[in-house]
Amino acid sequence: MSSEFTYADVRPSAVPLTADDAVRIERAALAVARDHEGGSLHDAALLHAVELAAAALPAPVRRALISFRDKGNEGGCLLLTGLPVGTLPPTPDRSEDEPHWSRVPMATIAQLMVMSVLGRSISYSDEKSGRLVQDVCPKRGAERRQENSGSVLLELHTEDGFHPNPPHFLSLICLRADHEETAATVTGGIGDVLPLLDTETVEALRRPEFRTGFSSSFVQDGSTGVLTPPMPVLSGGDDCPDLRVDFHTTTATTAQARAALRRLEQAMLSSLRGLVLLPGDLIVLDNRRAVHGRSDFTPRYDGQDRWLRRSFVVTDLRPVSGHLGRGRRHNPVTPGRVRHPARTVAERVPERVPADAIGA
Repeated sequence: MSSEFTYADVRPSAVPLTADDAVRIERAALAVARDHEGGSLHDAALLHAVELAAAALPAPVRRALISFRDKGNEGGCLLLTGLPVGTLPPTPDRSEDEPHWSRVPMATIAQLMVMSVLGRSISYSDEKSGRLVQDVCPKRGAERRQENSGSVLLELHTEDGFHPNPPHFLSLICLRADHEETAATVTGGIGDVLPLLDTETVEALRRPEFRTGFSSSFVQDGSTGVLTPPMPVLSGGDDCPDLRVDFHTTTATTAQARAALRRLEQAMLSSLRGLVLLPGDLIVLDNRRAVHGRSDFTPRYDGQDRWLRRSFVVTDLRPVSGHLGRGRRHNPVTPGRVRHPARTVAERVPERVPADAIGA
């Protein structure tokens, strides 16, 4: 496990919004919120209104998002600054206190407007009750969890790498920074790292000799020790392959695979980009090409702790339409019903292993 992160600051490469830009986005976001007051973010009419409202985003921002969607970049991340967040309630420190979106309307709709340029919003029924925009803030008693509720260092990972249909892009918008402004969000892009890896390592990472542990929230009984079937860490094109890994829970099944996984992690740690997110910052991550993590911080549970909001999109809903329940919620994924990402016919059941085997 890493003890800290060293990274190159991405703020100088940010796409900034002006004060006038923020006013136009605020007006468009609040108009959508008023028209759909009391509704669900999963309502198709609201999501279509969000896409129309995205026209309020300035052309340089839309252009940057379109380019990132279509071509990506070496680091797998894009930073926007200056988004409006509005007046905020206290940072929730218990899951049951997480507010309805209508209590954070400006930031919620503005984030969805940005993400609508990249794809179609999606959520997962297993996690946070399938909310389309999710609160990421420290929770009492969960400080040491390797999940969004923790405050210890969060290991590098692709989001939901164990899932048959993980998001293609995810975003984090900052509503409040941590008190000391030391909690750094870091990313590592396969485009940066690939030139650092030898041919033998790349070939090993492409073999189906890796298994990733399920997040406890995605397992029916909340237990740990459930692993995916064997699959590769790298797949797709040679120039910039897709990446799927969690350096906390991905295990290798052969000695060569273990060595390759260690070299990949070392290369990632030497090539990180990141920043301390401040209010109005929104970072977008290409989840197929980048890992992300977060350095540790100390919550005070005083209503003013670090508070981000997270959202996911896929580029096309059609491949997952048969897995969607109400709205854009992906149906639960539980042991006995998991479909291997590389299979389309036979269902594969993830194996339950001893909890202390994860991360070996």
